[in-house]
Amino acid sequence: MKAIQISSTGAPDVLTMVEIPIPEPAQGEALIEIARSGVNFIDIYYREGRYPAHLPLVLGQEAAGTVVGLGEGVEHFKVGDRVAWRGGFGTYAEYAAVSSGKLVAIPEGITFDQAAAVMTQGLTAHYLTHSAYPIKSGDNVLIHAGAGGTGRLVIQMAKMRGAYVLTTVSSEKKAEIAREAGADEVIMYTEESFNKRARVVTSDKGLAVVYDSVGRSTFEESLTCLSRRGVLVLYGASSGPVPAFDLFRLAQAGSLYVTRPVLNDYVATPSELNDRARDIFHWIHQGRLALRITHTFSLSEARIAHKALQSRESSGKLLLRT
Repeated sequence: MKAIQISSTGAPDVLTMVEIPIPEPAQGEALIEIARSGVNFIDIYYREGRYPAHLPLVLGQEAAGTVVGLGEGVEHFKVGDRVAWRGGFGTYAEYAAVSSGKLVAIPEGITFDQAAAVMTQGLTAHYLTHSAYPIKSGDNVLIHAGAGGTGRLVIQMAKMRGAYVLTTVSSEKKAEIAREAGADEVIMYTEESFNKRARVVTSDKGLAVVYDSVGRSTFEESLTCLSRRGVLVLYGASSGPVPAFDLFRLAQAGSLYVTRPVLNDYVATPSELNDRARDIFHWIHQGRLALRITHTFSLSEARIAHKALQSRESSGKLLLRT
């Protein structure tokens, strides 16, 4: 089969098309013929060597396709089922052997493109808004990077739960994308303080929650936005990791909470994974959750896809097709 493999880390040029054997599904695994694979920043981090991995490595951690083979002990899927998954490696390829516990069934009315596009960003938005801090109707919330793939979905889910949504963006083009997603207040962080805007909007009471994927450059100001007993959900670090922090400051600022969640802990069981995926697919089918898939590249164009994502030229989801 064809696959995109790296044998050394570095720039997009290390992504190489190779021919490797189709994997044999082990016990509890299904063999999937991949239709679409998601392109995510974590793929870039492994390609660059920021995250260590054993090489050579077939990149990709998110995909959708069709079951074409079964290992022993697989009970809930059959050949011909359409499925999607995330986690592990190897989705930049024509086939992958995947643990059946990671698979979710794709319902009728949902395309491979849609399913592959939400297995990381959609599940992340779901656990953020429903579990890490379960938004209540009437909450004032701030979502950083609201024009990004995850940010747009967090905005939409926050609005579903009845929140008043503020978001930060870096340009007018991105501001329009965030407004289309449903944001009530769009803050150009390059031009004004998001804390000051939050204080004005809430009559100086502060926000119930800040969803922060940026990290180092926003952490301190994000804390100052919060109301008494407010929650900072730090789920990323695009600007770098947050420095060491004295927890007593949380008491001084109003008994605040800070959590640093990761998706794996919120889809830790097949039941929880399927419950979240079922909600997301249902909302897409209803038209309540709008996806922004900006480009689908061929597998041979993986280098171009990485360059596009890394340059931040695209504000939507990028996919690879086999």
